[in-house]
Amino acid sequence: MHTAFFVLLSASVARYLARHAGGPHTPWVIALSVLLAVLYVLGPALGTRPTPRRLAWLGLVVAAWALLVVLAPSFAWCAVPLFYTGLRTLPPRAAIPLVALLTALAVAAQLSLAGWADPNVLLAPPAVAAVATTVFVVMQRQAARRDALIADLVRTRRELAATERREGTLAERERLAREIHDTLAQGLSSQRMLLQAADRLWDSAPGTARDHVRTAADIAERSLAEARRFVHDLTPADLAEGGGLLRALHAVAERETTPGLTVRVHTEGSPPEPLPAPVESALLRIAQGALANVREHAGATTAALTLTCLDDQIVLDVTDDGRGFDPHTPAAGPASAAGERGHGLPAIRARLRQLGGTLTIESAPGEGTALSAAIPLEPR
Repeated sequence: MHTAFFVLLSASVARYLARHAGGPHTPWVIALSVLLAVLYVLGPALGTRPTPRRLAWLGLVVAAWALLVVLAPSFAWCAVPLFYTGLRTLPPRAAIPLVALLTALAVAAQLSLAGWADPNVLLAPPAVAAVATTVFVVMQRQAARRDALIADLVRTRRELAATERREGTLAERERLAREIHDTLAQGLSSQRMLLQAADRLWDSAPGTARDHVRTAADIAERSLAEARRFVHDLTPADLAEGGGLLRALHAVAERETTPGLTVRVHTEGSPPEPLPAPVESALLRIAQGALANVREHAGATTAALTLTCLDDQIVLDVTDDGRGFDPHTPAAGPASAAGERGHGLPAIRARLRQLGGTLTIESAPGEGTALSAAIPLEPR
């Protein structure tokens, strides 16, 4: 539009000078043409919003152009770029009357040149004005809808990002709760039981009591290592020591073995090397949580950890010869090896669910318990 305005203005000046170079109005036409060009150049610096300065500038531009049209009707076609100037500056209700005024002046100027009621002169400028106004208004509405869609998209993306952050925070809290339950909480529970037993036997069997205290101290040392590992990178301490999952399971079995409970480890097949870190961590935590339930609730004398490695999955079975329970009863009571009433079994289920695994429990009162956790792997 800016280029079209100056092309039309230059053509009108050239046409006027070619036909009326020595006329009495020539100095005024030249001066008004220069003034109109200067005013038009100053327009972009005032912005597009209808501020008082912008409105005053628009009034001066229209006034200068109107005087030019009165003195030289050939300047009438400069009105077309001025249509867009008015439409960009004023709201539609005020811009359309301005466009109608500019069109009327252009028609009057062209009729004075034609000397008669030429139909082209009567119809062409209003048609051009109507097309220009319609195109601008439609484009303006489309731009407004586009801006609204972009704003809505940006707001939706921000809300989605905030939701994902909240979900990530909740998931991390849940994971930390499981980690703490399977390590620090279980260790503290074992220490409490051992210290209570030592307190009862301190006078009658001081040697046994000291053994309990030493065992509690060993558990405290392991719990401290776990706590430090949480601070470092939340990797299970047994896995961080190296040797893989099998060595970590043997270490857990050795710690859980007491004079009243023997824990053994069996393997079937060789685990793929290396196992994904989340799978190793989950299986180790499941073993720790299940053995803690055996120790606290089952009253068993023997327990076994069996790691079965298949092509498409890895399975950890935890069995004991304890008192067993009814797995179909939601609240099986404190004798439940699976610990339905505690945090143990829900934590195991949550770990497996995150890795796409499954949990199977087989038990009956007086017949022990078998817990099987299966996690799918990439086919070898």
